[in-house]
Order: sequence, then C-alpha cells, then structure tokens
Amino acid sequence: MAETRRKVLEVLDGKTVSPPPIWLMRQAGRYLPEYRATRAVAGSFLDLCYTPDLAVEVTLQPIRRYAFDAAILFSDILVIPDALKRNVRFEEGHGPKMDPIDVDGIRALKADGISNYLKPVFETVSRLRAELPRETTLLGFCGAPWTVATYMIAGHGTPDQAPARLFAYRNPEAFQRLLTFLAEVSADYLVEQIDAGADAVQIFDSWAGVLGEEEFERFAVKPVARMIASVRARRPQAKIIAFAKGAGLLLKQYRQKTGADAIGLDWTVPLSFAVDLQKDGPVQGNLDPMRVVSGGAALDQGIDRILDALGNGPLIFNLGHGITPQADPENVSALVSRVRGEP
Repeated sequence: MAETRRKVLEVLDGKTVSPPPIWLMRQAGRYLPEYRATRAVAGSFLDLCYTPDLAVEVTLQPIRRYAFDAAILFSDILVIPDALKRNVRFEEGHGPKMDPIDVDGIRALKADGISNYLKPVFETVSRLRAELPRETTLLGFCGAPWTVATYMIAGHGTPDQAPARLFAYRNPEAFQRLLTFLAEVSADYLVEQIDAGADAVQIFDSWAGVLGEEEFERFAVKPVARMIASVRARRPQAKIIAFAKGAGLLLKQYRQKTGADAIGLDWTVPLSFAVDLQKDGPVQGNLDPMRVVSGGAALDQGIDRILDALGNGPLIFNLGHGITPQADPENVSALVSRVRGEP
C-alpha cells in the first residue's frame, strides 16, 4: 500500500505542494462552540492542558470540522515555567500570571522533575497520533526561551516586555543563564514530544518583535539555534518551524542562523519580502487574523494575495498569528475552501 502523504511534512522537506497545506495557529480555541463547551467542564485552563481526555478532544475538534492538514497539540507555552513551580495561573480577563523570578531564583532553577510533571502532555501527543487521520501531520510546540523568559521575569505579559529587557541590561549574566537553561529544558521537551508521536514541532517566539538588532541576535536567535542543535543532535530527522513574531527584516538570516526547516511569518511581513525568504526554503503564514473576523471580500483578497505571491513555492498556509475568539467558524470554512480551490 502506498505511503500516506502528510502534506505539511512534504513542504518542510522543501517541496511545493498545490494547493498548499493549511492549519491555523490557535485553531482549537474560543471561536468554536464545541471548544467552549469542553472548556466549561475542564476547571482551570491548565486542567484542560493536563487532562489528556480533554486535551485530545479539543485538539481534534477543528480537524473534524475543517480537515486541516495539521493538528497542533493543545497546550500552552507556559507549561515549562509551570513545571518549574513558578505558580502559573490563568486569570479570566487578565491573561497568564506567575511568581516573578529574580537573580537568586534563576540560580536555583533545576531541571529535575520537569519531564515527569509534563507526562500528561506526552500522553496527549501519543493518543493524538493514534487517533488522527494518517494523512494529518501532528505538530508539537514550545515557547522560545526569550518569550518564556519575559513572562518569568515580569510575572505576566506587558505591551513591550520592558521588565525583561531592563532585567537583561542590568543582570546580563543571570539573564543569559536563564535563556540557556530554558533552551536546554525546552529542547528536552520537544524531543519527548517527538518521541511520543509528534511529526514536527514549532517554536513560538511571540515577543521577538520588541527586540533591537543586537538583542534579537543574543536573546532570540542564539537560544533558538541552541535548542534546534540540541534536538537535531538526538533526533536528526526532526522537522522544526520557528516563528519569530514581529521580527521583520531581522528574519532575513533567521532560518540560516537557527537551523529551522521553515519560518513562520506574521501578517506585517510584506509579501515581496516573503518571496525572498521563500527562495531559501519553506515559509508559513501569513494572513491577518482580522481578515478571518471580517470575512467576505477582505478575506478572499487576503488569501488570493498570499497564494499569488507564495503559492508557487514551499508554503504552509496559516494566519500571521492566532485566530481570535471573534472569528466566525463559517469564515474559517470559507478560508479553507478558497485555499484548497474548492467551490
């Protein structure tokens, strides 16, 4: 019997697939009524992440609806600091919060117990690979060291992550120690996801866009490169997508410097620049999530521009960031149909 094609993996191998495969960041989320129903019985958000029955269910919900070419593990980038006992909690209307870490706290960090703490996540990955259609790529993920560190320093998200930037300037050795530690434990986390059944993984650097050129190199590029080298040393065939949101022109050599197979593009990346980036390998993105909220002509035009610019090269169609709760599920149906050229 012929081997089942997983289109996302073909693109990650550098092939052009037409129509391009599609999945959406945060595709399992609050825009879906079935997600809201499951979330209501879960207790806390972290309970949802750590309960394999529920995490498998919400991961599969958008696959049942839209037959996306990839399913992404339902979890959160902050499970690593949660495993480090930073008292992570998600407060309705306020986002994630945790106990801020200081220099002494950084010195005291230990990796012991992280893998055991995150066993429910690995169980979810394993069960998903068994339950997903064979042609559907299963994506694992984690946060990049810089982005995770910003939350650990401030204890919450801030508009420009000034607390982490200031801490890095005032305590350069401690901050570098934190980034190195997070790179090492996050690489371990990705390897365990791959071993549990993930076909590929994505590294989310959601706050890369607040960094200047020098800081981007030190805080975003080098830690992610360290992670990818560590994963590849143990799992040479690993496929890795790196998404540095807001990095703009700094993406020009990001793929080469980090070793990522593909780079994710947010919606502010000009398509003319994206075409140049695609000459060096696969790209993923980059529809503005607000076009999905709008629907209609705005959605159609945004899709067509991306397909016209990038559809003749290795492309994974996605949004430029996560889908928002305001998105109409019917607009997502229209998005998928238009990307696939369906009537």
